[in-house]
Amino acid sequence: MNVGLVGFGLSGRYFHTPFLSVNPKFHIKKIASSRPDAVREFDASIEWVATPEELFADPSIDLVFICSPNETHVDYARKALEQGKNVVVEKPFALSEAEAIELLALAKQQGLIATAYQNRRWDSDFLTIKRLLAEDALGELVDYECLYDRYSPVPPNSQSWKEQAGEGRGNLYNLGPHLLDQALNLFGKPDTVQATIRILRPNSHVPDYFDIKLGYPDKVVRLESNLMVYNNQLRFSLHGTKGSFIKGGLDVQEERQRLNELPNKPDWGVEPEDRWGTLYRDGKAEVIESEPGNYTPFYDNLYDAIVNGAEPAITPADIQQLARVIDLALESSQTQRTIAY
Repeated sequence: MNVGLVGFGLSGRYFHTPFLSVNPKFHIKKIASSRPDAVREFDASIEWVATPEELFADPSIDLVFICSPNETHVDYARKALEQGKNVVVEKPFALSEAEAIELLALAKQQGLIATAYQNRRWDSDFLTIKRLLAEDALGELVDYECLYDRYSPVPPNSQSWKEQAGEGRGNLYNLGPHLLDQALNLFGKPDTVQATIRILRPNSHVPDYFDIKLGYPDKVVRLESNLMVYNNQLRFSLHGTKGSFIKGGLDVQEERQRLNELPNKPDWGVEPEDRWGTLYRDGKAEVIESEPGNYTPFYDNLYDAIVNGAEPAITPADIQQLARVIDLALESSQTQRTIAY
């Protein structure tokens, strides 16, 4: 399957191209980017073009990954769909539920796949949590807290688009979709959404902090991300009627990708022991070996969905639900109210 990428920054260069390049089901044909030297350095056989429109006009390309700044996602995805391309859109898929509905409707009308890249469903920690819940290791879950903190001061005179004020900018749209998608994947549609979204970092022009509470009748679900946390080890904290599970550290895949490693090694995604979580129950503390993380199933499922009509791992219903929760989180923060879903 011939693939094109729009954008060759962190997402295009370090997340998608390594997995696409080692997967025999895909061939990266063209990349539209402002960084031609980076494209050639990665693989000189990939064609570089200056604009997304040049890429969309290529009739041989079957699938396009949209890895450009957030506010361009919907426009570029729409143009790709209109040219008969299947699309994968980096998070956020859209900047509102209305935009998401519009884009998904266009894909359905065109008989094409439009899906979102929610790779954190295949993180080591999340796969481990899903396994523990399936095994009933914690009993009935009553409290779920997910943190994704970083220490990211605003660099002086930063030129990064992510640090510039604008629609769709900020941490809610950057890390928020990861945390929300994981929670919604586990627990489904919430009854209510309550959120606080703020700027905490000195000299920041974009919201860099959020905490979101998803309301369910039988459990407390809290999601938080703060870009001004130096000690950001804690990641997950789950408590159930039989025990608790505490997990720190981030999935290793991103750091290995940033070292230019390709995801075709036998130990890919295997976490070091110092990142394994601890299960507390029956008066004991047991260190739990983490499941290996691996984003490959996303790409394999994507191929199967396009070629064989399988259901995408990230469904249209998933995408619309996540976009709605982000809309409600913004409304909740602005009005200081809890909003019904």
